[in-house]
Amino acid sequence: MDVKIEASWAAVLKEEFSRPYFKQLVTFLKTEKVAGKTIYPPGSLIFNAFSQTPFPKVKVVIIGQDPYHGNGQAHGLSFSVQNGVKPPPSLVNIFKEIQNDIGVAMPSQYGNLTRWAEQGVLLLNAALTVRANEPFSHAKSGWAEFTDAVIKKISDEKKGVVFLLWGKFAQDKQVLIDETKHFVLKAAHPSPFSADKGFFGSKHFSKTNELLTAQGLSPIDWKLLTP
Repeated sequence: MDVKIEASWAAVLKEEFSRPYFKQLVTFLKTEKVAGKTIYPPGSLIFNAFSQTPFPKVKVVIIGQDPYHGNGQAHGLSFSVQNGVKPPPSLVNIFKEIQNDIGVAMPSQYGNLTRWAEQGVLLLNAALTVRANEPFSHAKSGWAEFTDAVIKKISDEKKGVVFLLWGKFAQDKQVLIDETKHFVLKAAHPSPFSADKGFFGSKHFSKTNELLTAQGLSPIDWKLLTP
């Protein structure tokens, strides 16, 4: 099966593309399209997280649940929105924590996190597509099997990666990670419903950089350069 995904990831994940669940997933997406459903993100951006962060560059993983379901928001990076889209509430809270943690002022009208991805932060949603205006509509379509395999491959074939698990959904992925050679930082989800239950004050951004620099790796520059 010909899947258009960045070359290093294509090599690492090649077995997944021939598995029955993935074939069923492709069929499901085609059926949605034939039925006239609007799917986000657009097809060219479904694997954008992999394009922006090739496998050898992965140093940090931030796990989200599924893409934003509003028009023009999702572009294949968890928690990130396209240029011209105001940051949603969870991203606003992420920005607040960055400012409180490391003192970097974050933009109020810009939420494109591509700059993080280019530095080695894999912004991975558990489901890579969603039906317009229907959150979690593709959550059980087969994507979870695929993205679980992604997490497992990172765990098996790399070392010293920092996994940021925000909220119960992401923390359920902890079983896929070998903590004898990777780092797991857990906190509440940055959603307005839970950010004050342990996300604020978690200092995950400074802690991530401490863990990277302790390994001789370059830290992540968390500030965003707005257009």
